[in-house]
Amino acid sequence: MSRTDAGSAVESLGGRVGSSVTKATDYVVAGEDPGSKLEKAKKLKKTVLDEDAFLDLIGRR
Repeated sequence: MSRTDAGSAVESLGGRVGSSVTKATDYVVAGEDPGSKLEKAKKLKKTVLDEDAFLDLIGRR
């Protein structure tokens, strides 16, 4: 799933998509080669989902 498609799915369910990881972030969806946002999510103890877990969460699997 592309980042754009994932964002659209979240927004269609009433969620918000952010471009950075903050204290207000609930979930981070990490794909291949996630980079520094994954590290920040771990530091802030945020829930990190892979694509399968994300699809399960939004009921698209």
